[in-house]
Amino acid sequence: MDKERKYKFDWSLLGDPSVGRPNLGNSARVEIYRLMQFTLRDAIEARYDGDAADDVFHEAGMIAGREFYAHFLSDAKTFGGFIKLARDAMREYGMGILKIEEADDDARKIVMTVGEDLDCSGLPETGSQVCKFDEGFISGMMESFTGKRYNVREVDCWCTGDRTCRFAVEIAD
Repeated sequence: MDKERKYKFDWSLLGDPSVGRPNLGNSARVEIYRLMQFTLRDAIEARYDGDAADDVFHEAGMIAGREFYAHFLSDAKTFGGFIKLARDAMREYGMGILKIEEADDDARKIVMTVGEDLDCSGLPETGSQVCKFDEGFISGMMESFTGKRYNVREVDCWCTGDRTCRFAVEIAD
């Protein structure tokens, strides 16, 4: 039996910034987003472990990717159109600069980058990839567009010394 959930995601939870923030508007600094992100990650990791934190962030990214697709990308008819809408929306909302480096004809294997990534660009090198949310986000968008499950793995990250985040995207068999 499903237990009642207090905050099951619904787009209405985002509210209306024009009503609630008439003076500050709908933007906040990247540091404040990261403050929320990394303190939440720290709390999950402290209570459970690092793998659990990665799993939660990946799952949250999947939900966000599906919702982002439904609200901003669902008009796409072709893979090229989908990528253009995703690229434009991600840039408009300050999430990062999406580029496709490689893609096969049937979108089974893709290599994409997200430059100026909201989650990690400019962070110190830690030797660990941190973009689990992004992996889930990309997977959720791809699944929503194609109807197929995708495995997304970050292969390069700002926090490991690279200056863009690179993702290997493959259909899950």
